Amino acid sequence: MSDLFDKIKSKKAILGVIGLGYVGLPLAVEKAKAGFITIGFDIQKDKIDKVNQGINYIGDVINEDLEQIVKSGFLRATSDFSEVARADAVCIAVPTPLDEYQQPDISYVRASAESIVPYMHKDMLIVLESTTYPGTTEELLKPILEKSGLKCGVDFYLAFSPERVDPGNLIYKTKNTPKVVGGVTKKCTEIAALMYESILEAPVYKVSSPAIAEMEKILENTYRNINIGLVNELAILCNKMNINIWEVIDAAKSKPYGFQAFYPGPGLGGHCIPLDPYYLSWKAREFGFHTSMIETSMMINDKMPEYVAERSSKILNRFKKSVNQSKILILGVAYKQDIDDYRESPAIKVIDELEKLGALVSYFDPYIPEYKEHGKVKQSLHEINEKVLNCYDLVLITSAHTNIDYDFVQKNSNFIFDTKNAMKKVENRSNIELL
Repeated sequence: MSDLFDKIKSKKAILGVIGLGYVGLPLAVEKAKAGFITIGFDIQKDKIDKVNQGINYIGDVINEDLEQIVKSGFLRATSDFSEVARADAVCIAVPTPLDEYQQPDISYVRASAESIVPYMHKDMLIVLESTTYPGTTEELLKPILEKSGLKCGVDFYLAFSPERVDPGNLIYKTKNTPKVVGGVTKKCTEIAALMYESILEAPVYKVSSPAIAEMEKILENTYRNINIGLVNELAILCNKMNINIWEVIDAAKSKPYGFQAFYPGPGLGGHCIPLDPYYLSWKAREFGFHTSMIETSMMINDKMPEYVAERSSKILNRFKKSVNQSKILILGVAYKQDIDDYRESPAIKVIDELEKLGALVSYFDPYIPEYKEHGKVKQSLHEINEKVLNCYDLVLITSAHTNIDYDFVQKNSNFIFDTKNAMKKVENRSNIELL
């Protein structure tokens, strides 16, 4: 097969991970735990220093695991990309955000590839894990990497394997989530698959090309985006019809086939579901194709923070209060329950909408003591007690954290707008309104 094949089989291969964030650090940890010497690359000194000191900063990584593999010499971090020359296989796990025009920003992927080129060598594997539009691996990465003078599929191996990180998931982590791998050539696929099979407990599903793997990842999250868009639109309609959408969904769930439950909320958050459909709709325009269903769901979901602000205003009006100068407390700014991640959080967009209307907004989140957005820093209240809750005109729940006493919140709040059905077990509902 190749020397690299034998190195991976015998765990003598040195593995690299570029980008030590929510995807890269858990991946690097699993590689090191599997017995491979692993080098993590990042441009942020703070992350490098923390890794090298065995200090964890990612919720899905076990502190003791990181500390142990660093002490044993299986993992270290650096900003010196010349050390790529020591690696036999390198995974790229860098951000792929949208720019101000909602178009894919692949500058981090491009920069990573260009940083690799001077240090590439024969029999080397490179895998892109960053979520992106179909065609990125072959149209962008391959030409850049071949500037090294090495030929893809002959001198080095290139594949795409989408990350499937779900922060806060108590069951599925990096190690036990099935992996999809698509290489530029069959040999590229086989070697990339072998690497993941040597690291993970989950099965590896091989596809025929990087584009298949890239589109597969987009499909996963677009599927969720569209279904959440559907249920958000139904939530708006159900409110007009005075029907409880949450009870409707619970009833539909009783069918043992043909229905999967999705839930409404104040909008979409995280790095994947709100962004991935934009990658696809952008790429589709190259083929003169209009992704009408996808774009409609995106429009519905993008409007939810504004809708939540409008509903909040109507609630306050019922109490003869204007939203302007009303005191509103946001419970939870994380984009999902029980995590410390606020990337693309709809709660922050709701805060922006309310502040535009003149509301005096504070927030409490036990996982996020402060957040930075648009150059501003906003800090969480230290606690919520009877006195604190009672001084707000409206409490707005935007993340369903399970470590909040919702019975206490209900008893001590003037009124609550629950956009996540976090208070479903609270019996007294006289001052609660659901999305």
